[in-house]
Amino acid sequence: MDDFQSFEILPGKHDKGMVILADHAMNRLPARYGRLGLPDAAFARHIAYDIGIEGLTRQLSARLGVPAVLGGFSRLLIDPNRGEDDPTLIMRISDGAVISGNHPIGRQEWEYRIETFHRPYHNAVAATIDKVANAAGRAPLVLSLHSFTPAWKGIPRPWHAAVLWDSDRRAVGPLLDMLRADPDLFVGDNEPYDGALKGDTMYRHCMITGIPHALLEVRQDLIADETGIAAWAERLAPIFAAMNADPALHEYDVHPSRTGPY
Repeated sequence: MDDFQSFEILPGKHDKGMVILADHAMNRLPARYGRLGLPDAAFARHIAYDIGIEGLTRQLSARLGVPAVLGGFSRLLIDPNRGEDDPTLIMRISDGAVISGNHPIGRQEWEYRIETFHRPYHNAVAATIDKVANAAGRAPLVLSLHSFTPAWKGIPRPWHAAVLWDSDRRAVGPLLDMLRADPDLFVGDNEPYDGALKGDTMYRHCMITGIPHALLEVRQDLIADETGIAAWAERLAPIFAAMNADPALHEYDVHPSRTGPY
């Protein structure tokens, strides 16, 4: 197999107590998979990655001086924000695009992708969170970044950003409050998706461990170029820093998941 990295860790000061995650940062594939039967244009679409999030994560990590973990492969190969037993882990169809390289797919290839791409990414996330927790001597604050399309099935999405969560609102409340303090922003609460998803990244690394966390979605057209990315990094950096300065967001407290028992 070619030398393919399934994740990238951005450096930062572990004792600051914050970790930034970007599950769908990149649209890359190992050479052995070609384009999974899709045209090149598909890899510029949201089905392949979260548009704008790699740049936003890099800027926030640098501004705040905190580590970040970026997923290094396209969600079309395997979705790092799904549990290993989730049937949507490897998609056959995504927003009208038939992914012929994923269908049919045998159990051996399914397990190979988990072992080679999915697990190494999550091992890197777990190791980074552990390093931060040990260096800071307290629970880290984990913030996960994603982006969403301006419209879905022809229906516009009015939110500029949204915060997704399960049942732990400790970091969610302050993040929503500070974003909504900007009169120019329309911010969704668990929109356009519900943040409770069994086995996803926040569930796996934060819900079951009691770590304060929030998942922030930014609308893709707002961070589709360097100007937009820089503007959102400037907006979010002081918000994230203020959250990180709150001692209440550095305590372990396990909340029951809305998806069912752990």
